[in-house]
Amino acid sequence: MLLRHLSYFIAVAEHRGFTRAAAALHVSQPALSQQIRQLEAMLEVQLFDRSGRYTRLTDAGEIWLEYARRVLRDLEEGRRALHDAEDLQRGKLRIAMTPTFTTYMLGPLVEAYYRRYPGVKLLIQEMNQERMETMLLEDELDVGIAFGESLSRDIVVQPLLTETLALVVSRAHPLAHESHLQLQALDAQPLILLSSEFATREQIKPLLSPPSART
Repeated sequence: MLLRHLSYFIAVAEHRGFTRAAAALHVSQPALSQQIRQLEAMLEVQLFDRSGRYTRLTDAGEIWLEYARRVLRDLEEGRRALHDAEDLQRGKLRIAMTPTFTTYMLGPLVEAYYRRYPGVKLLIQEMNQERMETMLLEDELDVGIAFGESLSRDIVVQPLLTETLALVVSRAHPLAHESHLQLQALDAQPLILLSSEFATREQIKPLLSPPSART
């Protein structure tokens, strides 16, 4: 089995037909059909239902599509790993941050990064941690920076820093002169919190009683 078989199979599945897939791959339709027949012969299963107007995956084809995509992703990841180990002077790094980090970390990070790796393109996206983990697992990101622990055992987590949160009040506020506070002291206080898009809010909410958490 060759990588060409996998690429051709995925193309036919995604384009739902041999004609469109052949055009996208810049090969003739007979050549593409022959490669798919070879793949089906090697696997000893029928991957496509060709009886209707559109070419559809069979049940076996649906299963094989998941594995074929995974193989190509793993090979691409391996190729990038070899490239990165050999030469850190070119290429790209795909990174994502939660909104809070983007606000105060992005500028210094980019400046320091390009001083050290001027030839490596930095691709930065802003997103929540859930989407970030999904993209990491699907090899659509190289690095993610977020607040919480990962929910997946397949993601390696490295602590970068520890943050301290502070309560900010006016000088005239009854709590302004308190050096230490119990969380219960905030129960009756209206609070201004970050929006739900920020991971910090989600970490604070479990510590507060419902009235404060809803403010």
